[in-house]
Amino acid sequence: MIFDVWKDIKKGKLQPIYLLIGKEAFLMQETVQLIVNAALMEEEKDFNFSVYDMEETAIDIAIEDAETLPFMGEKRVVIVKNPVFLTSEKKREKIEQRIDQLEKYLQTPAPYTVLVIQAPYEKLDERKKITKQLKKQSLVIEMKPLSDQETIKWTLGIAEQEGVDLSEEALNELMVLTAGDLMIMHQEMKKLSTYVGEGGSITPDIVKRLVSRSLEQNIFDLIDHVIHRRSKEALQIFYDLLKNNEEPLKILSLLVNQFRLILQVKELSNTGYGQQQISTIVKVHPFRVKLALQQARLFKAEELAHILMELAEADYEMKTGRKDKQLVLELFLLKLFKTN
Repeated sequence: MIFDVWKDIKKGKLQPIYLLIGKEAFLMQETVQLIVNAALMEEEKDFNFSVYDMEETAIDIAIEDAETLPFMGEKRVVIVKNPVFLTSEKKREKIEQRIDQLEKYLQTPAPYTVLVIQAPYEKLDERKKITKQLKKQSLVIEMKPLSDQETIKWTLGIAEQEGVDLSEEALNELMVLTAGDLMIMHQEMKKLSTYVGEGGSITPDIVKRLVSRSLEQNIFDLIDHVIHRRSKEALQIFYDLLKNNEEPLKILSLLVNQFRLILQVKELSNTGYGQQQISTIVKVHPFRVKLALQQARLFKAEELAHILMELAEADYEMKTGRKDKQLVLELFLLKLFKTN
């Protein structure tokens, strides 16, 4: 579990080689920052910290740096980003990579260097010799979305660090408003903590007042109001979005995405898949899947399929200019109120 790895890093228990795999960018960024902070003093970073992008630099240059003794310090940290040579991607590389130099280094890594390889891919090519060797010789950390419980634990950890109290209701509200996006949650927790001050309490009302609503969250709320036949509230959100200069075509696109997600999770859930499995299949954060499942229970699959057909027709009318874009969306919403 990634929190256990973070705990070891904070204690200074560093490994010579880390392999970070996955597309959860915030966890990747946090892990790298923890390693750098644990290995180097602030004044050492200018001399002993290097980042190499494999789309622009050859791996042997990074390896040469890793083998160089630290200057005015005990450790050196070398970051290797975008190692596409570990994947099965066939795109033509601008740089010729001497993989043999990495293979040689893996056999006897420098004891004074922490080499971190950031692979922001869903999976690596396990058939390649270098992939097998790297996985064997490094500490592999998967950068995948946190479960609900892990997200709760992580958020409460931030509250503890900031010296504030975060109620269960406020935490739930925060997760809903941010759809569990770790980057946004981290930013909002810092803002909320600053607002209430050390020793203060973050309440649901404070979260509602201060946390910025994303366009996606407004769309989710709009659909939720439609489902529960709250026409006034749904139309209020719609008109507010238009006042904020949101493009009707963009709103339509997000409506399509949300209704498609609701249909997908409904069908997968009916087949017996759990929340985490569905998240992996549809490539959406587990918390968004949880919210979609709640909405899916209020629709029949045929109703969702019909709504998606109506949205396809609305998309055609908008793009061909047959009707005013705002009018197309208003008519679509009014149809939904009639059918729900």
